[in-house]
This record gives sequence, structure tokens and C-alpha cells, in this order.
Amino acid sequence: MKNRLAEFRKKHSLSQDKLAEKLQVSRQTIISIEKDRYSPSLPLAFEISRMFGVSIEELFIYEENQEGG
Repeated sequence: MKNRLAEFRKKHSLSQDKLAEKLQVSRQTIISIEKDRYSPSLPLAFEISRMFGVSIEELFIYEENQEGG
């Protein structure tokens, strides 16, 4: 799954540290999500999308031809 987290984070002038603090997760979690190494839980995905005022679909892009699915 691809995402636009870094784009929205920068648009809102948030550092990875500040975003992590607001979401109550580690900075490493933000880094991993931004690098597409980690897909957030559904509750965290909703929280992130609400924070930026966008839908989950605007923030996270599902790719049809993913391995295992």
C-alpha cells in the first residue's frame, strides 16, 4: 500500500517528531509508514486521515496487484 503521508505532513508544516507526538506513536512508526515499510492499523489510519481532514482513500492508495492479495 502506498501513501501520501509525507506530502500531507509537509503541507501542514509538521516534522516527523511532531506528527508522532500528536498521534502518540514513535517517530520510527512515522518513518516506516512514509517509506511504505509498515501499514498502519485501521484506527491509526483513521486518526491520521482525520488529523489532515482527508479521507483514508486520499491518504492511502491501495494497489490491486499486491503480493498475497
